[in-house]
Amino acid sequence: MRKMTKPTDDAAQVFRTCISNMQDQELKQRLESIVAVIADAAIGFESAAVRFGFYQIPRTNDGTGIVTKKELIDVYDKGMVQRSLGRVIYNKILMAPPFGICPLCGQRTVSSLDHYLPKSHYPVLAVVPVNLIPACAECNKIKSEKFPTSAKDQTLHPYYDDVDSECWLSAKVLQGSPVALLFFVKPPEEWCEIKVFRVKHHFESFHLAKLYASHSAVEVVDIRASLGNLLDHAGVDAVKNHLQEQAKSREAAHINSWKTAMYRELAINEWFCSGGFRE
Repeated sequence: MRKMTKPTDDAAQVFRTCISNMQDQELKQRLESIVAVIADAAIGFESAAVRFGFYQIPRTNDGTGIVTKKELIDVYDKGMVQRSLGRVIYNKILMAPPFGICPLCGQRTVSSLDHYLPKSHYPVLAVVPVNLIPACAECNKIKSEKFPTSAKDQTLHPYYDDVDSECWLSAKVLQGSPVALLFFVKPPEEWCEIKVFRVKHHFESFHLAKLYASHSAVEVVDIRASLGNLLDHAGVDAVKNHLQEQAKSREAAHINSWKTAMYRELAINEWFCSGGFRE
């Protein structure tokens, strides 16, 4: 997962913007009457985020009896996603990730916004900016309408979780033809139990082991010829040094990227560095 700066847009103002060009005046008036509810929901979300207690936020079926769940969801679908004043805010959040890379998987390209707490279960959070995360189509599909019910099954939130101060992603070479890599979570010993569970849950929920294995297989094929030339002309140590430099370069960019984990493992694997990549 890649850390992101959270949106600074005021939730109440975003809600007002999304309903501002609504034609149904009676509905618009009812929605305007619950602006304070939306603001309170945003404050509650922020409070839960500080203590990583997203699972403690109560689900709601409607807008406190004044508007329906569908009407609240429509504020997002029609007032934010579709071409309207709210679309400007949607695009701003969508384009926030560096290079357009999905913060949930750290690999694919962002294509839509995902509700951290799904709008079908938390309609009052449907257009609250801190509940909206830029995501690739696959991560959005995987996440679907899942929501946490305990501290351990909370996926990581890019705006609030920072797990890249230490290395936790590892890889292992699987000898064979072609060469394959197995990716797994290896957290620091000093991490608390909840943090370990959450990182593992995120990794498993978004099927990152499979995703990273696929991309690393392509990477190994791409570098095989250059490694072969290096081995033939300079020897095993030259291959190791080259791979170590590649690992350092990737680590400087993203300490827990699959490329960092891959090159770090390749550099210390005797079988691979001695020519195993040729099999």
